[in-house]
Amino acid sequence: MATWSNLNLQNSVSPLMEQLIFFHDNSMVIISLISILILYLITINIKNNFYDMNLMEHQNIELIWTIIPSIFLLMIAFPSLHLLYLMDNINNPQLSIKIMGHQWYWSYEYSDFKNIEFDSYMINNESTSTFRLLDVDNRLILPFNSQIRSLISSFDTIHAWTIPALGVKADAMPGRLNQINMFINRPGLFYGQCSEICGANHSFMPICVESINLNFFFKWIKSYK
Repeated sequence: MATWSNLNLQNSVSPLMEQLIFFHDNSMVIISLISILILYLITINIKNNFYDMNLMEHQNIELIWTIIPSIFLLMIAFPSLHLLYLMDNINNPQLSIKIMGHQWYWSYEYSDFKNIEFDSYMINNESTSTFRLLDVDNRLILPFNSQIRSLISSFDTIHAWTIPALGVKADAMPGRLNQINMFINRPGLFYGQCSEICGANHSFMPICVESINLNFFFKWIKSYK
C-alpha cells in the first residue's frame, strides 16, 4: 500500500502492474533525456553571442527535429498500445466477480456460486487495529494465481473501482457494465479507494482485497454457504 514516504509506484502484485511500471520507467527515461537535451540547447542559445542575419532556413536541421521526435513518440506509442490490449484482453477466466458501487459503499457478488453476495463498508475510524479509512468490514476474498474477471457497474452515481497494486481501475456507471481482468500472483491485503468524485462521502468507500490460496478460497466458499 502507499505510504507518506513512497515516491514511486506501489509494488506490483500482478503481471499487468509489472508491465505498467516498466512502461512508466521507460517513458520517464525518454522524457528525462528530452528535457536534458532541450535545457542544454536553451543554455547554449542564451550564452551564444553570435547570430547570422542571413540564415533564413536550414533543411537538414528541420529534417532532424522532425524525425527524432517521431522516433521518441513511436518508442512510447507501441508499448502503450500493447498495454492497452493486455488490459482489455480476457482469456478463459476461472472466476467471475460482480462489483456494484453505491453511495457510499461497495457490494460484491460471486456469480459462479449461489447466494454469495455481501456489502462492504468502511470500518469505524476509532479502531486502532486497522488502517484508518482503508479497512472494511467485509473484504473481497480472491484466490491468487487465478484468472479473475470483474464485472463493474453502479446503482446510483458514477464510481471508480481502483486497486493500484493490481494495476486495475474501471468506472462503475449506472446502466453500463464494464469488465476488467485480474491475476494476483501472491497472497496479501491490497487496498484501494473510489477514484471518481461521487458525492459527499466519496473518500469513505475504500476497497480491500484479500488474496488467499485456492484451497483456502474454496473452504471459505463452503463456510459462507
